[in-house]
Amino acid sequence: MLLSDLIYVWETNSLTTRTIEHLTMFSIAIVIASILGVSLGIYLYSRPKVAHPVLNFLNIVETIPDIPLLVLLLPIFGLGAEPTIVASILYSLLPITRNTYTGLKEVDQHYVDIAHAMGLSQREILLKVRIPLSLPMIAGGLRIALVFTMGVVTLGGLIAAGGLGAALIAGIQLFEVGTILVAGIWTGLLAVILDGFAGAIEKKLQRRYGTW
Repeated sequence: MLLSDLIYVWETNSLTTRTIEHLTMFSIAIVIASILGVSLGIYLYSRPKVAHPVLNFLNIVETIPDIPLLVLLLPIFGLGAEPTIVASILYSLLPITRNTYTGLKEVDQHYVDIAHAMGLSQREILLKVRIPLSLPMIAGGLRIALVFTMGVVTLGGLIAAGGLGAALIAGIQLFEVGTILVAGIWTGLLAVILDGFAGAIEKKLQRRYGTW
């Protein structure tokens, strides 16, 4: 494909606008999922009796296929970005929550004993010892959630959510090979870039706090 053809396909399908829509939905979903997932993981660590039932429930949600979940959310949120964002959050909660809970639980007891010896309270140990040492594992959960979110946001094009998924769906419906190629490759490239960025952060945290 020549550069002129690429520019034509890009401008015809408003891919700059679609990219902004895509990243906006992605950002909203991943931020909310991160806040909820980490908070829930900390809560489950402090309430171990409810940890397994909650994680099992999130695991059940994870097994629901993407498209049926979007369809189930339509009567509640209607067409557009809202059900797409909600579905992305639901899919992302399990890896973030599970990794946060597991990371907090599996901190080496040696560090906890040292903190106790220094006179730190349980709350201080959580904030100053367990959470920092859990960051590599939490980052791993966020990286998995990032992949889930990117996929669901792309599927949001099926329910008029906009984003790059809308361009892909239009290209498939009209059998415009150029649109399919450009939108598909650009979507995949964005996913690789974001995953690489998340991977770099994860490695940095592993070097700082150790691997999990």
